[in-house]
Amino acid sequence: LMDNAQTPLGVIIAAANEHESQHLERLVDAAVVELPRQVHLTYDKAADSDPLRARLATRGITLIAPRRRNRKAKRPLHYRHKRRLKQRWKIERTNAWLHRYGRLAIRKDRRADLFLGWTQLACLFTILKRF
Repeated sequence: LMDNAQTPLGVIIAAANEHESQHLERLVDAAVVELPRQVHLTYDKAADSDPLRARLATRGITLIAPRRRNRKAKRPLHYRHKRRLKQRWKIERTNAWLHRYGRLAIRKDRRADLFLGWTQLACLFTILKRF
């Protein structure tokens, strides 16, 4: 989870055989700072789900994700949401910064708590490098 300045706000780890969009709500709960009332969460097509959008909307979070091709209700995205999606490269760039740390690119730790600790440490170093 990152803010507009691409500062990591929260991180979770999950099993590899679970889809990442199932963990979005848990990721929002893992934020280390209090999120403002109105938050826009940018994600990819995998999270395009009406039930997920409704659950996040009850928390004041607007999910911005491109529509999947097989949707029955073909609603186009709002032009402001399209603009926000064009900024997604910043998120991918920050993920690439985290993969510079060898322990994160290839998981070498068997214990989940150690891997989470290394991930949080890499996020901290990423934040400190910018100041």
